[in-house]
Amino acid sequence: MAGLYDAGMTEASDMVAPSPAAPESAGAGRRLFLDLVLYPHRSLPLRGFWILIGGVSLLSFIAGMVCVSLGAWPVTGFFGLDVLLLAWFFRRNYRDARQYERIRLSQESLTVRRVNAAGQAQGWSFEPYWLRVEMDDPPQPQSQVTLASHGRRLTVASFLSPDERCDVARAIRNALYAWKARPAGID
Repeated sequence: MAGLYDAGMTEASDMVAPSPAAPESAGAGRRLFLDLVLYPHRSLPLRGFWILIGGVSLLSFIAGMVCVSLGAWPVTGFFGLDVLLLAWFFRRNYRDARQYERIRLSQESLTVRRVNAAGQAQGWSFEPYWLRVEMDDPPQPQSQVTLASHGRRLTVASFLSPDERCDVARAIRNALYAWKARPAGID
């Protein structure tokens, strides 16, 4: 499974949620209860892409040469076109994979920072005490993780699979529980 990563992780093949029971330091004396970075799942690495394009190119070339030998040479251009379209779609897919969401729960707030594929960022902040995490359990294919507080609603992790969204909802709920259960007077 991919998609849910500890902010310090660099390997895309590991799925790790930091333990909300042992809050990390957020710097400057602040405690961090949760720090998730969510990425869309991409199953084909770059090396696999080049192998796929090479294989499709070879098959298209062979089919094109068969068509030329049969006298249907105008068809050959279409075999090159399919390789170009496949490469373009994969390039677009890899570009879209640069988007991510970061969910952080500190002593003061739960923040969500969403960065799209073009690098443009949006941010939201919620008061943790009143925050509700809504998600169907067991998850349905259309189930979404929704953060709700004071009439505001935000859907997060929409690019993940239903099981991964359930894991995200569980991690946020556990972190909120740890936040609420922290000893009084510790801020």
